[in-house]
Amino acid sequence: MDYKKGHYKVKDLKLANEGRKLIAWAESRMPVLMALREKYRKTKPLKDYRIAGCLHVTKETAVLVKTFVEAGAQVSWSGCNPLSTNDAAAAALAADGVSIFAWHGMSVKEFYWCIEETLKIHPNLTLDDGADLIFTIHNKHPEFAKKYVIGGTEETTTGVHRLRAMARDGALKYPVVAVNDAETKWDFDNVYGTGQSTLDGILRATSILLAGKNFVVAGYGHCGKGVAMLARGLGANVIITEVKSTAALKATLDGMRVMKMDEAAKIGDVFVTATGVKDIIVDRHFRMMKEGAIVCNTGHYDCEVNLNHLGKLAKSVKEIRPNNELYTLKNGKQIYILAKGRLVNLAAAEGHPSEVMDMSFANQFMSQLRLAEIHKHGKRLENKVYDIPVEQDQEIARVKLATMGLKIDKLTSEQKKYMDDYSAGT
Repeated sequence: MDYKKGHYKVKDLKLANEGRKLIAWAESRMPVLMALREKYRKTKPLKDYRIAGCLHVTKETAVLVKTFVEAGAQVSWSGCNPLSTNDAAAAALAADGVSIFAWHGMSVKEFYWCIEETLKIHPNLTLDDGADLIFTIHNKHPEFAKKYVIGGTEETTTGVHRLRAMARDGALKYPVVAVNDAETKWDFDNVYGTGQSTLDGILRATSILLAGKNFVVAGYGHCGKGVAMLARGLGANVIITEVKSTAALKATLDGMRVMKMDEAAKIGDVFVTATGVKDIIVDRHFRMMKEGAIVCNTGHYDCEVNLNHLGKLAKSVKEIRPNNELYTLKNGKQIYILAKGRLVNLAAAEGHPSEVMDMSFANQFMSQLRLAEIHKHGKRLENKVYDIPVEQDQEIARVKLATMGLKIDKLTSEQKKYMDDYSAGT
């Protein structure tokens, strides 16, 4: 094995102290994950397991990585987006002996180099956000799936969709747990986390007033719904574009305007794509846009806004403030692109708030632990995509409520009996 413990490549190790402060703040906001760390730091159930992770390197991710280490795991990590790494958090992990390969502003070539470096650990377990690490194993190191990897987890919608497609085609070489599809992830991280952090990124990159703006959200899934809800809360006039009839109907009944992108392009002031699909905004839309339109993306990949099309329409491009580029078209019209079309909530802000990532990462930790426990008992799951157990979802929610000082009712034995009594009528 050509893996060397503690090997790393980050922007600047001198940022470590700043990173430790950020991580300490996140730890104070993530009581569920910290409780799991305390519970397993002595028994070390992940001892002798090697985890390769490819997930945004934020202060919250650092809390997760440190929890894996406390539970006995050997960890090697990379960021899952070229612009999402917090360099201070990465430096803190490197300084504390974690093998990490991530820095803000890396090229696509460097991005895949970092993934290759994490794989030198020969992982037993993988953790993904977007499935790039899993795809790398399948495409370049398929022997790893036979020799080393017992299972993995996936954090985001786009990755889960692609992994389920692989499983349907019989192409998936090891089992993966769809952490994204947990209720304590999907309905919280995706909605409230994406909503708040996306607006945070837009405001940091532009400092505009959202009240009164025509705010176009492409996609009314969980992420788009969160963005739309919070934009409306700040006084924006929200417009939704969709391809799914039921999603469009939900948006309408939630009080949003629904129309085709071809119509929204003419009147929008701010555009946010949140679909996971390429070419949502293309050349004809840029041609239709108003002077000064602001365009960004909060989907996982940078293909939703077609910047190649915009580049062909433009005569000049210049950065006018961090994460904000002005494209001047050949006809003189000006359009602003935020974060180079990548995840605006991570490239231009700090990602989701720690409180909501607490539940998502608790699910990640528990799912990795479950895969290890299954392996210890000499078993192996089929090469499919699995949902997390309902009991795990509810337990994480219960602990989260307790940390917030909230209590809920319990069903009595008679109520439980009544629920299952199909002979009871009116």
